[in-house]
Amino acid sequence: MIDTRYLADRLLTLLRTPSPTGFTGQAMQVLAGMLQDLGIEPQFTPKGALYWTLSGQATGKTVAFSAHIDTLGAMVKEIKDNGRLKLTALGGYDWATVEGEYCTVHLQGGKTLTGTVVNVKQSTHVWGAELRDLKRTDETMEVRLDARSFSAEDALNLGVQVGDFVSWDPRAELTESGYLKSRHLDNKAAVAVFLDVTRAVLQEKIALKHTTHFFISNYEEVGHGASVGIPQDTQELIAVDMAAIGKGQTSHEHHCTLCVKDSSGPYDHGLGNRLRKAAVQAGIDLKIDIYPYYGSDASAAWRAGGNYPAALIGPGVDASHAYERTHLDALQDTAKLILQYMQEG
Repeated sequence: MIDTRYLADRLLTLLRTPSPTGFTGQAMQVLAGMLQDLGIEPQFTPKGALYWTLSGQATGKTVAFSAHIDTLGAMVKEIKDNGRLKLTALGGYDWATVEGEYCTVHLQGGKTLTGTVVNVKQSTHVWGAELRDLKRTDETMEVRLDARSFSAEDALNLGVQVGDFVSWDPRAELTESGYLKSRHLDNKAAVAVFLDVTRAVLQEKIALKHTTHFFISNYEEVGHGASVGIPQDTQELIAVDMAAIGKGQTSHEHHCTLCVKDSSGPYDHGLGNRLRKAAVQAGIDLKIDIYPYYGSDASAAWRAGGNYPAALIGPGVDASHAYERTHLDALQDTAKLILQYMQEG
């Protein structure tokens, strides 16, 4: 029923399509093309989000699953006298996690320049202990362009402007052992899961108990992605996002997780229990976890006045907001849980 080859192929394509928060148009068009290949014409909201609907029985309820396609990234804050670029962050990450990463500067008019994120004292042969003691911040990190740019005038002549978006090289790879490692699994992994669930329903003619909306937001990383745009007839909202792995957490790269509380507070207990029941019915070893430094599209929708129960599930992802990793097992279990809930939840 779940086709992990299809899922992984779509995921790798999405991962390799730049979409830092505020610059998601190309990725949304790629996603729309994938949906059109399945025979679905998606709808766009005025804010630039995207959604599609699969019809269920008249006696069922209307459930919305949300995911986000926007990712971490940066914008050009300043063109420095040495021809390098000072950045301002898009989303919450530690600057140390992007040190040495390849990046692309997206110029006005569609042209691009590549570069590397380095710190201002990068050479150990020059700076010695000063490099090791350097705190990585927006003041100490810069983009070294892959072009003759040794002054602010050089960079300006190349077409660089303050406000240009900067995307990180995802370095997306599927290993023979089934691990997907890449930047931006948060949250393109969930978008790919939605695609495979939709493919399965359509191609296998699966009868759904519940009418289901799939909503893809484009500003989640800055906190207001699903604050508007969730279809008005939604009776339950289930955000699907990465499950953070680490010390004190139950989440795992090979499993789907139900998050019962994050920094915004607890999610709906009743909906969470219905998802637990669906996991048992689907034969899924569902992990239960709490994230102290985390927010989701579900919490954004609630803050904006969403009048429905909300929950949060997702595949386990290691090294979140850095160079991340998950396994096809976790993606498959997440898809199976969604399918089960659409039919029986």
